[in-house]
Amino acid sequence: MSEDTKSDTPPDRLSVNPKSDHFQMEALQRGVGIRFKGKQRTDIEEYSISEGWVRVQAGKTVDRKGNPLTLKLNGPVEAWYEDLGENPPIAKAG
Repeated sequence: MSEDTKSDTPPDRLSVNPKSDHFQMEALQRGVGIRFKGKQRTDIEEYSISEGWVRVQAGKTVDRKGNPLTLKLNGPVEAWYEDLGENPPIAKAG
């Protein structure tokens, strides 16, 4: 994969939680679109394309430290950068 192509697709795993090892501010600032099981989602807290799962918040429930509780859902995940226009390169499990 060329360096240009690599920078045009989001990372394999990404989290919106700044405390996570998979948090990347640069990627989030560009805007990452997520398609899970064929439907575009905007409520994803974390995803892994290669492992085929997403984490979504479980309502307004929080743990004892005030962090939102999440559910792990399994299925095909696709991600792309929203700043690349109509037909961006899509990262998906091969």
